[in-house]
Amino acid sequence: MSNTFNFTPADIAPIKDRELLERLARMTPEEIEKHDNPDVNIRIISNAGAIVIAEKFMGIKESDDLDKPFSTIFGNPNPLTHMALAELINRNRVSCRNCVFVTMDEWADEDGNVAPQTYQSGFIYSFLKYFINKIDPELRPKPENILIPTTENINYFSDMIDEKTDGGIDFFTSGPGWAGHIAFIDPSPEYTQVDSIEEYLQQPAKVVTLHPLTIAQNSLHGVFGCSGNVGNVPPKAVTIGPRDVLHAKKRIESHGLTTMGTFSSWQRMTSRLITHGPVTPMVPGSIYQVLPCTIFIDPNIAKPIECLELTGY
Repeated sequence: MSNTFNFTPADIAPIKDRELLERLARMTPEEIEKHDNPDVNIRIISNAGAIVIAEKFMGIKESDDLDKPFSTIFGNPNPLTHMALAELINRNRVSCRNCVFVTMDEWADEDGNVAPQTYQSGFIYSFLKYFINKIDPELRPKPENILIPTTENINYFSDMIDEKTDGGIDFFTSGPGWAGHIAFIDPSPEYTQVDSIEEYLQQPAKVVTLHPLTIAQNSLHGVFGCSGNVGNVPPKAVTIGPRDVLHAKKRIESHGLTTMGTFSSWQRMTSRLITHGPVTPMVPGSIYQVLPCTIFIDPNIAKPIECLELTGY
């Protein structure tokens, strides 16, 4: 039975080349691990989050042991990971006095006003409650070394990061959104109006209008009830920019999200577009193809995509 039916993809689709999409869908794990850029290290592995936690802790501990600076970035909300890292810091009595902790992004209203730190569905709320406040007070970083994007600082947030991290974050970690974003660097007008990838990579932190796929994705997140309530997801956000990814000294991207731990995952095609699709602002994470990085992909995400006739949502 043929699965051929000719149509033009919807406007919200970041890539509309159906021949390319079909080729990416058929890729095997072995093919996915190969990349023409030798600086792009793609590894298919389960539970990559444990590796990321371990490397962050190692960086924090080394900064204490050797009395030297260390900077890293945090995506939110990620309470289970952050509580585990805080516990490692406390159990081993590691001081974060030399650390700079950067938060990636935060929600904003239709006018670009950043959500307050008391907003329960907010990223900074989660970061402070489940990470910073879980670290014993005497081990926490200096308040001035916790960098949080705000309404007041977003226009120079990237400059703050460069100044505090000696030109770039030491250990940069991320995971893609449905629209292929890094943090909230969406394929939105605020970032896509450029003539080249080189120009794209120079763009700093901004207020952005969120892509419809990002709104839909987050409506399935726990902080919004996992229920598709798109009207409860803020329409804008503040975010680090491509420049902050470019300036990072070491980069790790992890692809492993599924819907409530099931096989279902919007990230399966997004992962392929990021690692083997065109390098374009329409898939922001595709910039990893031109930067030295490691990309961890869960085996479930790397499985070929096929029509599952008997499976519903």
